[in-house]
Amino acid sequence: MTERVKLIWDFRGPNAKHIAEHHAKHLAEFAEAEKLNNAFTGHEEMTPMHHIAFFVVEKNMMDTLRETLKPTRGQIYDEP
Repeated sequence: MTERVKLIWDFRGPNAKHIAEHHAKHLAEFAEAEKLNNAFTGHEEMTPMHHIAFFVVEKNMMDTLRETLKPTRGQIYDEP
């Protein structure tokens, strides 16, 4: 199995949910345009005032995407 990472963008405040949802849509468009296989995006609520958008990609792409997309942070992705 290929190791994957989760690139994360944090959004805080009363509009955080909508911003995270919108950012996740742009990440999905980027994945499609770049033909990134085995990648997926989404958004999650951490608290009512803290939401994240995320992009799960293969670990070998992490450095390039981190430079291009500037995520807030990242972590190893464990399959649910």
